[in-house]
Amino acid sequence: MSDSDNKLNDKEHKPRIAVIGSGSWATAIIKILTEKSVRIRWYLRKETDIEFIKKFGHNPRYLSDIALNLRRIKPVNTLARALKEVDTVFLVTPAAFLKESLEGLTPAMLEGKTIVTAIKGIIPGETELITDWLEKHYNIPKDKLAIVAGPCHAEEVALERLSYLTIGAYHTQTATEVADLMACRYIKTSVNADLVGIELSAIMKNIVAICCGICHGLNHGDNFQSVLVANALQEIERFLDKAMPLKRNVQHSAYLGDLLVTAYSQFSRNRTFGNMIGRGYSVTAAQMEMNMVAEGYYAVKSVYEMNLKLQVDMPILEATYRILYQKASPTAEIEILKDRLS
Repeated sequence: MSDSDNKLNDKEHKPRIAVIGSGSWATAIIKILTEKSVRIRWYLRKETDIEFIKKFGHNPRYLSDIALNLRRIKPVNTLARALKEVDTVFLVTPAAFLKESLEGLTPAMLEGKTIVTAIKGIIPGETELITDWLEKHYNIPKDKLAIVAGPCHAEEVALERLSYLTIGAYHTQTATEVADLMACRYIKTSVNADLVGIELSAIMKNIVAICCGICHGLNHGDNFQSVLVANALQEIERFLDKAMPLKRNVQHSAYLGDLLVTAYSQFSRNRTFGNMIGRGYSVTAAQMEMNMVAEGYYAVKSVYEMNLKLQVDMPILEATYRILYQKASPTAEIEILKDRLS
């Protein structure tokens, strides 16, 4: 074992955390966590990224202006090293790449650890939540699962602008522990027992953001978009009530706040993706030009398939699905959608 590993495994009472993911949100979460006295192993697949971070203290590809506190971070290139003797694991990869990122992972490697997912999507081809998928494939107990919900953009974390995060978990103590880890002078945290509702809402707001982007690309103004978002919140509430009946307030920031920031912000990659579709780009061309993953694209198909069983009235989802997956005309679909909004 190297000297640096020995330092990481010292007897000081410092939270020991693994972060899996290399993108902008992972980098932002690293920044948030290192505001506290912690020990982090950061799993990155590319050796060149690891060497750059060690040498310069910045992520070379995402949020490169963030100065990383290397006294509290150890970049590693294997899951085994990342997960060794840590208490908490943050999963911060796009849902589309989760299986690839966890290749070689066994249930034993996660045993006893708290698993926190900051993934706001669904694995392509699946119709189950990330937390359900982890529970099934890696035997994670429910009381060891938590999610990080917004409203929060990585770019504003980089600028240390005040942001709010909601930690969802089945177990209050788990949620509180994660919330304490992430609270700092520019991050306020709260806890919520509605893990499934928050996770579904985080997925669905990406779908809405794509539709908002499409409408913007078609030159619809703020007046129409405000009606679209108001109807979207009702659509989300109908879906949550059918998928997971529970007394909840969807006007809480974890639902409505996350929806608003994703639907309107310049930093929203889902809105950007939709805007390109509305301007005439094909799905493939938009994905190639963005060079970033818009989680909502995959979520549209998964939620649409989930709703084939639930049969909830979801005109915004249906219009977006037809545009993205059936190559329907954005202009024609939004014209039809207008008559279903109020």
